[in-house]
Amino acid sequence: MSTDIKEIVKEKYGQVALRIKTGGSGCCGAVRSTGCGCDPITSNLYDSVQAGQIPEEAMLASLGCGNPTALAELKPGETVLDLGSGGGIDVLLSARRVGPKGKAYGLDMTDEMLELANENKRKAGLENVEFLKGEIESIPLPDNSVDVVISNCVINLSADKDQVLREAFRVLKPGGRFAVSDVVTRGEIKPEIRKSVLLWVGCVAGALEEVEYTKKLIKAGFEGIDIEPTRIYRVEEAREMLAAEGIDVDAIAPQVDGEFMSAFVRAVKRQRAVEGPSHS
Repeated sequence: MSTDIKEIVKEKYGQVALRIKTGGSGCCGAVRSTGCGCDPITSNLYDSVQAGQIPEEAMLASLGCGNPTALAELKPGETVLDLGSGGGIDVLLSARRVGPKGKAYGLDMTDEMLELANENKRKAGLENVEFLKGEIESIPLPDNSVDVVISNCVINLSADKDQVLREAFRVLKPGGRFAVSDVVTRGEIKPEIRKSVLLWVGCVAGALEEVEYTKKLIKAGFEGIDIEPTRIYRVEEAREMLAAEGIDVDAIAPQVDGEFMSAFVRAVKRQRAVEGPSHS
């Protein structure tokens, strides 16, 4: 991440973690400017069964746009890595899916979120969980060490998505799976429009166009790429929030309505072990 983006994300997500630890919610307030909170993007992502498997604080700290654990088809005994794990919701759900013979890692750069995640780990009573401090552009795990890389609307916050995808490819075992939720766009979105929608969800500001996302995955070495929309965002759903920030909702609606979406992005690392894409 660029220093500016990194510091903004770290500050805002740190504020969310502190608010939750003092009995508040991850919703609204400062969260708007970094994404996610009190809008259709983060609502109703986990069912009641999943909610019952994890501490309430982990659910409150969820600032994602999808539910990668429901879509990643995790198997017992696998090793999973969550990029930008926040309060740990997807790590804890993954740990239950892979079972005691599996392992779930969470990677986050924010001290307050890591502290919250470790508290949630203790409350959940899970032994096969480890939270790591670091950045998603430089994953502190060995090559070919992970079966599945998941992430919940964090890659779009990175200023160097190519490096994130290279790192994900590196740590995956041959045959390993990339299975993330992310915000993507359909077609090009004007910069001034992105700036306005930033007040709705900061994730959108860095969202890749779906064809561009596919090209970056191929460049990193991935195969079997599929981008499946899971939720298409309508301006009407965020009218009240946008209007409160002084945005002329009717003016921007034609350019943004239905153009931003949460998607499940799947890809596979080819079976033969290579360090990067083939240049033959």
